[in-house]
Amino acid sequence: MNTVLANERERTGKRRLSSKRRNELLISAVLLAPLVVILIIFLAWPVIWTFFLSFTNMQLTGTTAVNWSWVGFTHYINLFGDAEFFNSVRLSLIYFAGSAFLGQCVLGFFLALLLEKRLRWTRTIVGGVIILAWVIPEIVASFMWFALLSDGGVLHNILGFLHIPYETWLIEHPMLSVSLGNAWRGVAFSMLIFTAAIANIPPEMKEAAEVDGASSWRRLIYITIPMISEAILIDLVLITLGTLNNFTLIYSMTGGGPGNKTQVLSVLMYDKAFSQYQLSYGSAISVILLIIGALLSVVYMKILKKQGSQ
Repeated sequence: MNTVLANERERTGKRRLSSKRRNELLISAVLLAPLVVILIIFLAWPVIWTFFLSFTNMQLTGTTAVNWSWVGFTHYINLFGDAEFFNSVRLSLIYFAGSAFLGQCVLGFFLALLLEKRLRWTRTIVGGVIILAWVIPEIVASFMWFALLSDGGVLHNILGFLHIPYETWLIEHPMLSVSLGNAWRGVAFSMLIFTAAIANIPPEMKEAAEVDGASSWRRLIYITIPMISEAILIDLVLITLGTLNNFTLIYSMTGGGPGNKTQVLSVLMYDKAFSQYQLSYGSAISVILLIIGALLSVVYMKILKKQGSQ
């Protein structure tokens, strides 16, 4: 008899827990519904629409703007036979390596290391100046760098006053110019991530290594970098996506030129879709750009997951 009553109480308790769980899930769904709707409207739907456009011959103007037809994978086949597209892929990789990996991730890491043991007022002033570049709107930053490096710009006038030969960087070294501008603006983000990660390294580990006679270089390689490897990967994910999609700074500084020397994928996409009115062809380029970013993110996440399981 006691066993029957105990089983009945257990079943009743499970039903109550199940009912409570359903109510909690229902409340959570109601609360999250507005956010889900916003994400669908402003994130999912543009992506779906872009995919759809890439399989049509729709243009921005003309008869096919309304009377479009389905062309399947034609744009993608044409892309992989287009020398201009492969040139943009190459330039995008150069831009990422120069402005994101070296200019933001590596430089941000060493800035965080340099500021680690400095006086508080030094960290405040230097960090504040670096962060100021980050909070400046991108269009403002691009015009600042244009005014600095263009023919007749600030640097040109200063070097001319000092009678020092000067090259117009935006013409002679356009990719280096835009990479410097993007790195200058984005390095603060990486620096902040690494500063927080380095501060979380247990000080006793560094002290023990120092007592054992490990050099600064060995402490960096065997303690600092392994301990903040997750922060490094997270930073790489974020700056990779930001750099691949960067458009405003490059277009404002060079317009993709001179010629096509800074025509990265985002600029080529804009040029095809809105300058040449080939909306569907530009959509195909944006899909390729989205796939590249997604694949790189998956690789980073797998490495991060593997790192976390160790």
